[in-house]
Amino acid sequence: MQQTFKLVIDCPDQVGLVAAVSQFLADHNATIVEANHHTDQQAGRFFMRHEINADSFDLAKGSFADAFADIANQYDMQWHLTDSREKQKVALLASHDSHCLVDILHRWHSGELNCEIPCIIANHAKMKQFADWYAIPFHFVDFKNQDKAQAFAEVERLLESYEIDLTVLARFMQIIPNSLCEKLKGKAINIHHSFLPSFAGAKPYQQAYDRGVKLIGATCHYVTKDLDEGPIIEQQVIRISHNDNAADMVRKGKDCEKTALSNGLRYHLEDRVIIHQHKTVVFA
Repeated sequence: MQQTFKLVIDCPDQVGLVAAVSQFLADHNATIVEANHHTDQQAGRFFMRHEINADSFDLAKGSFADAFADIANQYDMQWHLTDSREKQKVALLASHDSHCLVDILHRWHSGELNCEIPCIIANHAKMKQFADWYAIPFHFVDFKNQDKAQAFAEVERLLESYEIDLTVLARFMQIIPNSLCEKLKGKAINIHHSFLPSFAGAKPYQQAYDRGVKLIGATCHYVTKDLDEGPIIEQQVIRISHNDNAADMVRKGKDCEKTALSNGLRYHLEDRVIIHQHKTVVFA
């Protein structure tokens, strides 16, 4: 795999931004393999993602900040630079449904997801079989026979011990406490089995069936203290008919869940997502 740097910028919209960044990269012999720009005219913000061939660039990652400082300060930029060879550490949290967990593990094992998976954490012991299959350390956290605060303290300790960069709730059916949500802000994603903002909360497929909808879906979003209201990264839908009962909707919806979560995870890992207030810019 070709080594690349990803330069991601969020700043006030103003004349000369693209020219300044492009000239800086050209001055350092950078070959741009992908370029994405977006202006939010209502918010007055500009968003940029450039992917650079690392072999062409005459700046090392460690010296980039000093060289780029004048431009960043001039245009009031929030920015970061990542290296494709520095893989993020991803923890997978699961409960009793395995479809999202297994899908991510397969995509990771086949090289589709550029990350490390140091651990799987679940509140159902049966998930260990999938961790064992992929030779990943497994941790069962008992949420039934101990206080939930203690259980989440154990989850938090595990995330810290593995130095996790991103936490993925792969149908982890526990509500994350506010304090942990704050610690994981922008670094935890969830899959909700509904096309949010419709049918938030419990049993969304039953809610959809009761309303007689013709489309169901799934939403991958960042975790916040407001349940199922975090910035949306990716959504998938599938058409249903009056012949489908609630069980059919669950079966069909699982395909949406897997695709939305895996796409959302990949977009995050590839630095394609910029969070701005309650929304995201996704350079898919």
